[in-house]
Amino acid sequence: MSARTVLFIAEPQSVTAIFPALKEAGLQAGLADNITGALGFIKKSDPCLVFCRPTLQGFDAKALLEQAQTIEGFPPVVIFTASGNAEQAMEYLDLGARDYWIEPLVWDKIKLVLPDVKPEPDPEPEPKAKPAKPSAPAVSNAPGKFQIIGRHEAVLRVLALARQVAKSKATVLISGESGTGKELFARYLHHNSDRGDKAFVAINCAALPEHLLESELFGHEKGAFTGAISRKLGKFELADGGTMLLDEITEMDPGLQAKLLRVLQESEFDRVGGVETVNVDVRVLATTNRDIEGAVAEGKFRQDLFYRLNVIPLKLPSLKDRGDDILTLAEYFTGKFTATYGLGRLVFTEDAKKWLMNYEWPGNVRELQNLMERAVLLAGQGPIQPRHFLMGDEQWIPDDLSGIDADQKAINDAGPPSTPGEALSVMPIHEMEKRLILKSLEETTGNRTRAADLLGISVRTLRNKLNEYKKQGVEV
Repeated sequence: MSARTVLFIAEPQSVTAIFPALKEAGLQAGLADNITGALGFIKKSDPCLVFCRPTLQGFDAKALLEQAQTIEGFPPVVIFTASGNAEQAMEYLDLGARDYWIEPLVWDKIKLVLPDVKPEPDPEPEPKAKPAKPSAPAVSNAPGKFQIIGRHEAVLRVLALARQVAKSKATVLISGESGTGKELFARYLHHNSDRGDKAFVAINCAALPEHLLESELFGHEKGAFTGAISRKLGKFELADGGTMLLDEITEMDPGLQAKLLRVLQESEFDRVGGVETVNVDVRVLATTNRDIEGAVAEGKFRQDLFYRLNVIPLKLPSLKDRGDDILTLAEYFTGKFTATYGLGRLVFTEDAKKWLMNYEWPGNVRELQNLMERAVLLAGQGPIQPRHFLMGDEQWIPDDLSGIDADQKAINDAGPPSTPGEALSVMPIHEMEKRLILKSLEETTGNRTRAADLLGISVRTLRNKLNEYKKQGVEV
């Protein structure tokens, strides 16, 4: 039995936050979402421990425990769940589970049930052996990857349709407000398709001007324009055999829409400045947060392209329309961030739950995720209360001001800063926001799409902020 490997039988999003801690301890992490995949991994990698989440869709944890009794040397199994009771715990323990835990999974607890977790020296390479790949969590490509969290009827309907068409080559148009999870559904479609082991390539159509977007999509030949010093393969060629996601498709310039239509109909295109036709096998998914039919009516989007993209329409519901899914997602994100920051399990007060259910959520799931990270950091070890959400002009006041008072006294005694670099780090929120945005652009060398991803906002929001700063005389 290998003391270097741990198997998780769960949704990826419920366990991957703990993978960095395992890797730092010299451990490999495996991931499976069905009994066949789990047994295959155990037979091949002989893990020292198995963590199993019984609420995983389509998985029977009790059947696994019963089967484990018939296999000699089967590793110990720890059951973990977001909620449970003593009766359930005794039932799993009677079936042979080593332990029964309530989430989140944290490293300080996991290491107590592992054997030896000290890093082992790398073995001497054998002659003519292929170079070993960098150590990384072993993730299976099983159909359950990119599970969607939620039990509301509106989500289940969309999910059922997505599952039904996942293995087809049909184009899918995913629409919904910003932050509803359109890219997550696109990745779900890809990873549950026959192309799941091939490339998934995404491009934001709003992030680039027309001439650059055309080159990004279709590539260009050497000398096609100033600066084209060599041939470049476009995203469609890189996605050959796999899936292409066209994010914010309604932002695409009409001049490119005709060329895209040709790819969808004929599976071929010409590189910019090229004379040879390139043939590709790519499944196309597209997303939009705008009224695309209205754009068609206004002549801003080609009707024939709309029909070609809209073979399978997936309309994602807004978070405010998903009922109790709001609390389910809030608890999930809270567990994720407490694990990330090494904190204990946090609960919501009834007032906090009421606030969450009554809020309108204009930013949808993305806003909820960011809000839960903020609440986890502000709540510390106590229960999460409405004041920890720190919305709008409301001011959060910590319970204990003694440490802050001491710090401020030391600063005041030191006198004013002698240089701008010694200035206080405390500043108005809008100024802090501006500095974060400009810093993200600096770190991404001006790539607005990557900067928006780092900040957790849409490209459109970033663009509006930058336009606002330009009016203030800031060079961006």
